[in-house]
Amino acid sequence: MKAYSVEFRKRIVVAHLVEKMSIRKVATQFAVSTSLVQKLVKQQRTEGNLQPKQRGKPQFSHLKNAEAEVKILVAEHPDATLAELCELFASKTGNWVSKSAMCRYLQKLELNRKKNWLQ
Repeated sequence: MKAYSVEFRKRIVVAHLVEKMSIRKVATQFAVSTSLVQKLVKQQRTEGNLQPKQRGKPQFSHLKNAEAEVKILVAEHPDATLAELCELFASKTGNWVSKSAMCRYLQKLELNRKKNWLQ
């Protein structure tokens, strides 16, 4: 479900704080739940704005600024598997990453992971 617009949120808060309407009356008038009205009033008082919160969990990766380290690892160990690269990265930086994260990062860097069978 999309977030309500900031203008609509302002009208709800103004109805409660400025026009001194009860939370139940405001909720009925704007066809929203009482908990939404309470949440918006609290957000206005604590944060001073009515912007919708970002949805979802923030994504963090230890590989974000590790381009140089990963390139060095791949150059030093061209035949290493994903699991081995993860272990090498953990021993070098102290940060463990999953095989899938390492695979995505290698694809992003366009590093070829094909084995060197014929030399």
